Amino acid sequence: MLDQMTLYPIADDVLFAPGGKVVIRTYGVAPATTGASVSYRTWVTGIRDQPRYWHWGHFEDAASGHRKVLEWLTGRGPQPSQALS
Repeated sequence: MLDQMTLYPIADDVLFAPGGKVVIRTYGVAPATTGASVSYRTWVTGIRDQPRYWHWGHFEDAASGHRKVLEWLTGRGPQPSQALS
């Protein structure tokens, strides 16, 4: 299925915690066909009992959303809400 999708990386971060590492990846994804619309997502792996992904409406929302997720995970901000459009 991934061979039918095009991924557009936006940001990757890794946090190291006592229980292991937490990986935060934000990217755009679109079907491999020309002219398809891009959807933006932030995925978080390595944490339990927390939201693991967010959907964003636009590139700018995804870029700032990635920073907000990172701030939330490091205790410097509130849990981000999803920006759907």
